[in-house]
Amino acid sequence: MGTIFCFGEEIDGYDVRVLNEREVRASAGILFFCAIIAFMNAWLVGHFEWTRVFVVAFLIDFSIRVFVNPKYSPSMVLAGFIVRNQAPEYVGATQKRFAWSIGLALSVAMLWLVVINRVIGPINLLICATCLLLLFFESAFGICIACKVYNLFHREKAGLCPGGACEVDARHKSQRTGTVQMLVLLSFVFAMTYVARFFVVGAAEAAPATPAAGPSHEPAGSDDCTVPDWAKSMGHAEQWKLHHNCM
Repeated sequence: MGTIFCFGEEIDGYDVRVLNEREVRASAGILFFCAIIAFMNAWLVGHFEWTRVFVVAFLIDFSIRVFVNPKYSPSMVLAGFIVRNQAPEYVGATQKRFAWSIGLALSVAMLWLVVINRVIGPINLLICATCLLLLFFESAFGICIACKVYNLFHREKAGLCPGGACEVDARHKSQRTGTVQMLVLLSFVFAMTYVARFFVVGAAEAAPATPAAGPSHEPAGSDDCTVPDWAKSMGHAEQWKLHHNCM
């Protein structure tokens, strides 16, 4: 029973329980992929069904991670199978539990807002964006933002961070970004900004004039289709109407 309800593995040569960072990053990538699909369906098409499905799945996955054992969470099982032929990279489990507890709290908030009460508003967008940001940094860069927050609230600092980030005192010269590299990056950004302006502005000028608006489909005397100020300020007016069947 003790081997089921535990957090992290005991590996010879390590003083603390550890997790395989390759599995952790792979699972974050899987969740990020599913989350961005659900988020885009809600944002662009106005379909919140997949968002609700993902919230429930996310809640179950993180509940198993935090309260049972990470090795039994569905995304970790799939991630472990995918990276099974890669040499493991062990990182401390304690800070990961703290980070995943934050993810669990966010999923509970989304369950209450999106699934149970079906609330649509900026708070949902903020929570979704936070989850996507955390998952993206974990999967793409191996940076656990919540693990860094862990150090702010615990006297005993996190150890065995991904890539040895907690133990690195000075960067090797091969890790430093030089002037030429920065110039290349800035030149690329300026060039792509020009290209984007060329295509976007050109497409806008070439687009036919918008025909005069026809009769409104909004119910007379109803405030249900009145776009709120927050949606207007973020340029989300048309999407808001779509979400509320006001188009």
